[in-house]
Amino acid sequence: MNYNIDFLKSTLTLNNPFNSIDNIKEWIKQRNDAVSVRIENICFNEMDKWRLDKEKGLLRHTSGKFFTIEGINVTTNWGKVKEWEQPIINQPEIGYLGIITREVDGILYFLLQAKIEPGNVNNVQLSPTLQATKSNYTQVHKGKKPLYLEYFQNAKPEQILLDQIQSEQGSRFLRKRNRNIIIKIDKEIPINEDFRWLTLGQIKELIRTDNLVNMDTRTVISGIPFGEFDRKSLDLFSNLNFKGDSTSFQFEMMKSALDNSSSFFSFDEILNWISSLKCHYELLLKPKSIFKLKNWTVTDSEIVENEERFFKVIAANVQISNREVAEWTQPLVQPMQEGLIVFIVKRINGVFHFLVQAKVESGNFDIVEMAPTVQCITGSYKSSKDLPFLDYVLKTSQNQIKYDTLQSEEGGRFYREQNRNMIIEADENFPIQVLPNYKWISLHQLTIFLKFNNYLNIQSRSLIAAIRFI
Repeated sequence: MNYNIDFLKSTLTLNNPFNSIDNIKEWIKQRNDAVSVRIENICFNEMDKWRLDKEKGLLRHTSGKFFTIEGINVTTNWGKVKEWEQPIINQPEIGYLGIITREVDGILYFLLQAKIEPGNVNNVQLSPTLQATKSNYTQVHKGKKPLYLEYFQNAKPEQILLDQIQSEQGSRFLRKRNRNIIIKIDKEIPINEDFRWLTLGQIKELIRTDNLVNMDTRTVISGIPFGEFDRKSLDLFSNLNFKGDSTSFQFEMMKSALDNSSSFFSFDEILNWISSLKCHYELLLKPKSIFKLKNWTVTDSEIVENEERFFKVIAANVQISNREVAEWTQPLVQPMQEGLIVFIVKRINGVFHFLVQAKVESGNFDIVEMAPTVQCITGSYKSSKDLPFLDYVLKTSQNQIKYDTLQSEEGGRFYREQNRNMIIEADENFPIQVLPNYKWISLHQLTIFLKFNNYLNIQSRSLIAAIRFI
């Protein structure tokens, strides 16, 4: 069945008889107050069942499960830096990022969880119904099974509304991917106190608040398709003042998501562009001991770059009272500075297009992924002339900024990492002709690419998830 209209109706709905947006914010505050959280930095040798293995040159769990911190040597013909070395997270399991939905009175509701991850900036964030690695749901940690796991494991094909394998951060994970899945149930189910039903419109509204909707929820909803319409149908929506102001930026975003006929480039032209870049660029990785990485040092309590740039690996003791396991130790990746993630958009052929960058990162599964126009750390500001469009972003006027929030990265592996997420509307003088590894792509076309693996990186998906239609 085609559920595009159901998704569209849900994203156009803010009224929720079960939970208002204010109710959800108050509930999250209450969960923060009710759950005890303690995160303490410790030395590596204080971690339980984690070992710095000098023989193998990595940091590992004694079970052989979960993940390892390994070293790699990277060589590439992309960008100005052709070779470097770094630690990277190797987690070969494909985990579940799953959301249960249910239709009530013709509107689709999404079951989200108030979940605390050890690295979260503000403890409780809205996560998918199910967020679990294979090591978690097979109970390697000897704890409880995640709630609602059986609904996904037993889902029938007709219940599955979305099913995608998507990548995680290419600069930190080695070819890591998760199964992003949305299923629909037809009957009432028991709802745990840490879960609430929300419309898609409410979720997108809550994404406007700093660090409230976690990365895993954002990646799942980014892939939701809304169907396609011709220009006449969209003009009819406009004439009917469809769900709000038809001249608003949000309505124009909806047109970009639904319009199948006004793209600057055809889908095949974009596919040829990204395929040719994947053939042109090279990415060669060689394993290397974390103890022998150039410009990195392993101390008693961290693996750190000698000039303290980029990130470092730390050890943490974690105590969270409502988790499957209440206390554990683990490594976390801590950023040295915040990042900046920006899509520049421009109206072309009457429809907003996104300026997409083809970007190579060390852990990419397929060399090149589509990234936002600008994706960098704040330390790059002093070399802004070397980063295309960064100078334009830093000097943009306030009225061009259509979306601007701080968003956390995945708190299960990253310690209090947040990036400034922005969508900026280009002025009329911004060029249509751009550098060879950039392309103007409509939102409708980006959603099509999301049906397939390893095309849009997680930073792109985070921004797409935030786009509202009302």
